[in-house]
Amino acid sequence: MVISNEILCTFKKEWSCIESYFDPQYPEAFAAFSVEHWIAIGICIILGLLLYLFRTAIASKPSLQKTVRWGLLAALALPEASLHVWYVSTGIWDPATSLPLELCSLTLFLSIAILLTDKRRLYPLVYFAGIGGALQAVLTPNLGYPFPHFRFFHFFVVHIAIIMTALYMTWVRGYRPTWKSIAWTMVFLNVSALLVGLVNLAVGSNYMFLMRKPDTASLLDLLGPHPVYIVVEELIALSLFILMHLAFFVIPDRMRRSRRRKHERASLSSTGG
Repeated sequence: MVISNEILCTFKKEWSCIESYFDPQYPEAFAAFSVEHWIAIGICIILGLLLYLFRTAIASKPSLQKTVRWGLLAALALPEASLHVWYVSTGIWDPATSLPLELCSLTLFLSIAILLTDKRRLYPLVYFAGIGGALQAVLTPNLGYPFPHFRFFHFFVVHIAIIMTALYMTWVRGYRPTWKSIAWTMVFLNVSALLVGLVNLAVGSNYMFLMRKPDTASLLDLLGPHPVYIVVEELIALSLFILMHLAFFVIPDRMRRSRRRKHERASLSSTGG
């Protein structure tokens, strides 16, 4: 009986500890660039490197593609669904804070859509807006809960999955953006901002940080007061998209063409042509 009581007491303590990881009033706060934050950044980098190194092997085997695709879908959909269950079950669901209207929430759903449909028209949005927004989120999280709270895991799993989805579609599926797709992405961002801004006015929210800067430190702190930082953010986004296109597609393509021409000239010279 004593042993049973000890086991029951231990179980209650463990259960109480687990419950605390879902507590919306968790007593500790997230600290940027803590050990746990650096580990999350490191995991993102390692997963990206592994995806790049094994891109050819994955692309050559439909079974591997299917595994990666469904793994990414699970990493996107399950944590996001769990988040909304958590909002409701803890009684903290609020239209001003709980609707999936942040930029990364939009690119999360776009990532799910492209993994399910393979629609090329969605690719620029996932590549430019997905990587741009999710990478900033991973580096400067707007997050109130530290490791090992549920929200910590949700935040980093879904944002890393958004980045990996864009890289998967690029390196494995072979999708490529164009100069026109940068314009298409900017149109999408501005239309989304307009619609989300209307929601902000209706419910008193701050989705996409259109009404004010986030409470935690972020890159927006360097971009001036409201609404100046929104205009500056647009210019930075456009510049970033152009840089991403140049650095990862335009310049490498030109370098490959240059090497090919040199190789062809060398072959002609060696054959006396």
